Amino acid sequence: MNRILIAEDEERIASFVERGLRSNGFVTTVVGDGETAYQEGATGNYDLMVLDIGLPRVDGFTVLRRLREARVAMPVVILTARDSVRDTVAGLEGGADDYIAKPFAFEELLARIRLRLRSEGTPDANILQVGELSLDLRTRRAFVDGASIDLTAREFLLAEVFCRHPDQVLSREQLLSQVWGFDFDPGSNVVDVYIRYLRRKLGADRIQTVRGMGYRLLP
Repeated sequence: MNRILIAEDEERIASFVERGLRSNGFVTTVVGDGETAYQEGATGNYDLMVLDIGLPRVDGFTVLRRLREARVAMPVVILTARDSVRDTVAGLEGGADDYIAKPFAFEELLARIRLRLRSEGTPDANILQVGELSLDLRTRRAFVDGASIDLTAREFLLAEVFCRHPDQVLSREQLLSQVWGFDFDPGSNVVDVYIRYLRRKLGADRIQTVRGMGYRLLP
C-alpha cells in the first residue's frame, strides 16, 4: 500500500486530494507548510509527494531543492496555481517528476501519481477493459468492439472514472468532483450533458441511469 505525502496549505484542496487518494487505496499524510513538508519528506517513509509551490514558511521550490540535495529520490508531483512555462520548467529542472496546475480534475492527478509509482518490471497497466469497451490510458484512445472512438479530453476522463468503477452507481457529485475538480458547481448539469455525449459515442445502453442516485457503466 503506497504512502503519499500531501504538502498543501489550502485546507479545501488538501481535503479534496486526501479523500480521493484514500478512496483509491492510498495511505495519506497532509502537511501545511514547507518546513514540515521537507522534514516529513526526508524521512524516507513515503512513496510519493504531492507538493504545492505556494507553501508558507518555505516555498515548494525550496522544499524540492533541499530534498534533491539530500538525495531523496522520492517522486514529486508539483501542484500549483501557477501554470506559466517558466514555472513549469523551473519545477521540472529542480527535480520534480511531474507538474499539474490548479484547478485540476482528480482523475488526472491520480493518473499522474499512478504513472510515477509504477515500478520497473511491473506490467504496464495502461488498458482499462469493461466488456467491449476499452481505454488506452497512454494514448488516451477509446475502443468499442475493436473500433477506435474519438473522445474529447473531458469525455475520456469521464469514461475512465466509469471504467475504474464498473457496475457501480456513481452520483453526479462524485463525477463532478473526480472529473471537473474541486471548483465544480454542485448545481451544474454538465454531468448529464457529458453522459449524453458518451452515450452517442459508446452506445446508448452502455451507461445506465439509476433514478435518484446517479449513473452506472454496465459490464
